[in-house]
Amino acid sequence: MLKSTSPDRIQNVYYKTGVSYLVVLFFLLQLSVAFLNYNHSLTFDEAMWQYIGRNWFRNGLVPYAGGVDNKSPLIFAMFGLSDRLFGVNYWFPRLIGICFQSCGLYFVYKIAKIFSGEFAGILAITIYGFSLVWHATGGKYVSYTESYAVAFIVASVYFAARGNKNRHFFISGILAGFGFLFRLPEFFGVLAIFIFLVLNRNKSVLIFIYGLVVTVAVIFALLSFSGISLHDIFIYSIADNFGSGSVTDHSILWKSESLFNHVFYSEFVLMLPGLIGYFFIRQKNKLFVLWLVFEFTGISVIGVYSDQHLKNMLPALAIMNAGAINYVAESYRINAKKIMIIVIICFFPRIIEPLATLKKMIFTSNEKRTDYCSDLSQEPDDYSKRMMGLWVKSNTAKDDEVLVAGYGAIVQAYSERVSPCIYFNVTQTKRAKERFIDDIENSKPKMILVPQSEVYKRTVDYDIRDFIDKLTFRNYYFDKCLFGYYIYVNKTQNGN
Repeated sequence: MLKSTSPDRIQNVYYKTGVSYLVVLFFLLQLSVAFLNYNHSLTFDEAMWQYIGRNWFRNGLVPYAGGVDNKSPLIFAMFGLSDRLFGVNYWFPRLIGICFQSCGLYFVYKIAKIFSGEFAGILAITIYGFSLVWHATGGKYVSYTESYAVAFIVASVYFAARGNKNRHFFISGILAGFGFLFRLPEFFGVLAIFIFLVLNRNKSVLIFIYGLVVTVAVIFALLSFSGISLHDIFIYSIADNFGSGSVTDHSILWKSESLFNHVFYSEFVLMLPGLIGYFFIRQKNKLFVLWLVFEFTGISVIGVYSDQHLKNMLPALAIMNAGAINYVAESYRINAKKIMIIVIICFFPRIIEPLATLKKMIFTSNEKRTDYCSDLSQEPDDYSKRMMGLWVKSNTAKDDEVLVAGYGAIVQAYSERVSPCIYFNVTQTKRAKERFIDDIENSKPKMILVPQSEVYKRTVDYDIRDFIDKLTFRNYYFDKCLFGYYIYVNKTQNGN
């Protein structure tokens, strides 16, 4: 005798199948945006992490001793692994980042489902999936630290919210620890979870803290064992990010304008009606309010309000928007299909840039590229910087040191040559300038590349440019101009 199938069971199967399809759909959408928005090259940030990771895994130069950036060693390890497996490439880190973000998508659905029901979960994953690939939220930057940190925090929130056993809160703490270690500003996301547990649980908060502390302690122990100084992590990841010449050295007016432009003059504004509406519904939950407020606080501490930084707020915003929309749909008995159509139309990303890149790849693949040495005012694009790096690799020996002046991370990464200074990419704090000049004076590289664009002259401080100009005049001879770079060769090492 055949078993009967209840309507509820059929609906559950339908929803589960729909969620699976949505995760796959958004995975493919992220893939297309990530790989069609680039000029077949590592981005500036990816190149920095590739360089540091390669020095770590290939040359034994641990982070901060083999290159400085203000990110966590975990992202350097990811790029170092990529280099170890596949050499200099951009596809592997992006693919891994997309996998993490897709996991985050699933947990956003699960969280919304817990508090607002199945349809709210579908709405949340749809809103979050589309907003992840917006230009306004750095949709193409899938390999950045936010992709990992946010995914871990979303999963941590899920286990904290649904937790009814000690192991749930322990897992939540472990996941929160990884989120924090990938991106230190996620301390505020962790703090939101902690406060939520304090307000709603008793012993669970201690188990959460235990999982968090164990994770942080084990990872720090492994980093210390590998030779990375914990003091250096503090200096270069935290202390050196504030003060004159740092990445956060901007006026209050500049920061306010950046926030306003990134929120009110972008797709991000689509989140605001649902956010406001969420505070008027009866089913609102303080967890999401805490989560959003603390994530915004973490972004504001840095104060740059870059596109990719806004990713930190997307999960909470997507869930709150989904809750508000679901409430309206239930209250006024609006057809679910109509709601979904409206949501898709409103939140679907602008894909002009990927389509333009695709058209360029198909129809203009043999176009003549700009000669940046004929017009020195132009800043070379990322692909030209890649070609410059490959030229350096072909015209120097493996052990030759090469300095790329200014923001030269892409050239440095593709050259596969080590810089004579840990500040291989210009950093203009007092500490960095002193170290840069001292390192270069003590270990003059085989080759120095000096960009000639207006961007270099406008963004790099005069004292740094003057030091390089005097150094090349005394110890180097001019060889040629390629891709907008003047190439200088050390007079005493010309026989190499």
